[in-house]
Amino acid sequence: MTQEIDFNAVLKELGIESVNPGVCTGTKWKSTTGKFMESYSPSDGKLIAGVQQCGIEDYQEVIETAKTAFRSWRMIPAPKRGEIVRQIGLELRKYKEPLGKLVSYEMGKIYQEGLGEVQEMIDICDFAVGQSRQLYGFTMHSERARHRMYDQYHPLGVVGVVSAFNFPVAVWAWNAMIALIAGDVVVWKPSSKVYLCAVAVHKIVANVLKENDVPEGVLSLVAAESKVLGDTMFSDRNIPLVSFTGSTRIGQKVGRLVGERLGRSILELGGNNAIIITPDADMEMALRAVVFGAVGTCGQRCTSTRRIILHESVYEEFKQKLVAIYQKLPIGHALDSKTLVGPLVDKYAVADFCNSLKRVTEEGGKILTGGDVLSGEGYESGCFVKPAIAEVENHFAIVQEETFAPLLYLIKYTDLEEAIQLHNDVPQGLSSAIFSRNILETEKFLSHEGSDCGIANVNIGTSGAEIGGAFGGEKDTGGGRESGSDAWKAYMRRQTNTINYSTELPLAQGIEFNV
Repeated sequence: MTQEIDFNAVLKELGIESVNPGVCTGTKWKSTTGKFMESYSPSDGKLIAGVQQCGIEDYQEVIETAKTAFRSWRMIPAPKRGEIVRQIGLELRKYKEPLGKLVSYEMGKIYQEGLGEVQEMIDICDFAVGQSRQLYGFTMHSERARHRMYDQYHPLGVVGVVSAFNFPVAVWAWNAMIALIAGDVVVWKPSSKVYLCAVAVHKIVANVLKENDVPEGVLSLVAAESKVLGDTMFSDRNIPLVSFTGSTRIGQKVGRLVGERLGRSILELGGNNAIIITPDADMEMALRAVVFGAVGTCGQRCTSTRRIILHESVYEEFKQKLVAIYQKLPIGHALDSKTLVGPLVDKYAVADFCNSLKRVTEEGGKILTGGDVLSGEGYESGCFVKPAIAEVENHFAIVQEETFAPLLYLIKYTDLEEAIQLHNDVPQGLSSAIFSRNILETEKFLSHEGSDCGIANVNIGTSGAEIGGAFGGEKDTGGGRESGSDAWKAYMRRQTNTINYSTELPLAQGIEFNV
């Protein structure tokens, strides 16, 4: 049953109108030349509000404003830039509940996950504040007498952030907060499926920017469809770094367009994440991790669990328990507190899910449970599906792809060598996990001959990374890293400096060159 949701109070608190401009340079919202687009909730199909999108002329104005802002923003000491970020974190704390509800309602993830996403924004602000005092370089000993060498990092300039629908606000924060303390300015192009979340974030952030007289253009928003702005932004020489989150197919195009102008890109692309479950695993803990990883966000995380590689001795028992849990999963409105599985983002996602299920059976797989598209009371939007489990072989073409939906594959293995080979034998390399209490197994999984992913976990699932570690993957996942650890270096340019404090001019490598 769908509960009646009165969302007007939430929209009012966030400053969302029935019609919203899609261009902002910090505190100033601009009238735009792009088309009008409406946003509907996948939970109940109701109209939330609309956005007047950014046009090419609007974008060009934003870029010029951002370039001007960079010249002054880069000269503000990093700890003072960090203070602005600290205040942004405090402001987000005030709006955590309504913004979490909007994320849930517009995107479809359950409310607890919506709150968690806003908490990620708050956490990265806290992380970035500390990072603003640790933009360190290194000193090196020179081969020449009375010479000193060191390296340092300088701001890059305009950073373009292109985020996906599944994390409407957190991915922007991962990039923007680190970019800000690095001295960069940010232009954000959000997914057209979740414009309102981006508008709300900029309304919240504007309070801090205004109170601190932050130059217009330090944080900008350009809400435009990719067919209007995508290639233009990726090819723009005014943007030295583009951070793109999305599919591998589009990411390959982004990498090419940015690379052709010798720009930099942080690519966070597809995942085909697996969990290896050995006979020495804590089975109940593994079950919980698998279910959250596979059906959380209705399978629409890049770190969602796609494949379970089960030892033959525990395969049947684990399969039966997993199927039993799936058959009882509460599916419903994202804001209903009883719901564990919300809707897919739209009907296109539902069609992809159904097509993948068809391909599973065509290639010789077996659907064990789920796969239905739900209809009737509470499911009027047409975006609800029953999460599915299928028995497959790893080499199936469909298994080698990423289905961005709650479709989980079960694969049987005999020994750990085989399990690791199956695990790595996909094009993607984002997140991975092993469940075992055997240190010989877990250490092998983390070693050079183990997981080939950017993230490898032991006794936790593939989904739900903390912001303290660098986030990203290998192979078709793109190789990018963002968020924690030393990921800040990607947002800065490195410079090596040599200082001669003698009265001589010796050359490196002992070269003699007397004029």
